[in-house]
Amino acid sequence: MGVIKSKKWFLAFLLPGLLFYILAVFYPIEESLRLSFMDWGGIGEKKFVGFQNYIDMFHDKVFYESFLNNLIYLVIVVVMQLGIGLLFAILLTYMTKRVTLVKTLYYVPCIITTVAIAQLFRSMYATEPMGLLNQFLQSVGLDQFVTSWLADIHTALGAVSFPEGWRFTGMYMVIFYAALVSLDPSVYEAAKVDGASELQILFRIKIPLIKDIFLLTLTMCLTGALRGFDIPFLLTNGGPGNTTELLSTYMYKKAFSSNQYGYGSTVAVFIILESILVVFILRKIFSEKEKK
Repeated sequence: MGVIKSKKWFLAFLLPGLLFYILAVFYPIEESLRLSFMDWGGIGEKKFVGFQNYIDMFHDKVFYESFLNNLIYLVIVVVMQLGIGLLFAILLTYMTKRVTLVKTLYYVPCIITTVAIAQLFRSMYATEPMGLLNQFLQSVGLDQFVTSWLADIHTALGAVSFPEGWRFTGMYMVIFYAALVSLDPSVYEAAKVDGASELQILFRIKIPLIKDIFLLTLTMCLTGALRGFDIPFLLTNGGPGNTTELLSTYMYKKAFSSNQYGYGSTVAVFIILESILVVFILRKIFSEKEKK
């Protein structure tokens, strides 16, 4: 089989994907950055206002509430997706039968449409008629915890975070499982001979060997949670009040509901910079650990 050596052919194959990436990613980012310095309602002339949108954003109480909500949302989603995903992946490595079936069943939520998931959890959280969650609480004698989960300011943020965490747990489980089963058994068989327990092998050998996968999954999970939008928007639209307002939902409302495209673009730029900063910090932390 011949090998393509000409650089022109490499460029020819790369060009379609590169053009698509520029149009789908870089151009929207550039437009958001440009509009963040404008006062524009979607129609008519754009007015250059310099850094006024950024000044307004950092004096906006709702922006700070959205930012704090996003951090709480991020913690819940990351703990669920990576923590539960890793736990299930470890348990799968000890299974000898039905492994493919279990992986498939846990992966199914990833391919279900967002609207269907939102409707499923809306029904589960409901009080009229009584949803599955409240029915379960009543059946075990915990009637005092029965509530309208999406309307209660104390439970709404957790209620919209849980579906997102649950949805992609299976995807991270599959990634971790693939990483764990790809390890060379001879690496930890010697430790077994020396009397190491399964827990010692897991935490001192297996998990350290898949640290690159941890960096990948943590980056995917964090940036995904920072951009979380669809399920919280469909379930509560940021309510009650601003209890479940995230940066992404606030950006959407400002840009497309209030027609403040300049201000909405400013929030979008903040989300982009926030995501880039998270990736940079993660790579810095992991690179320093490698040096040690």
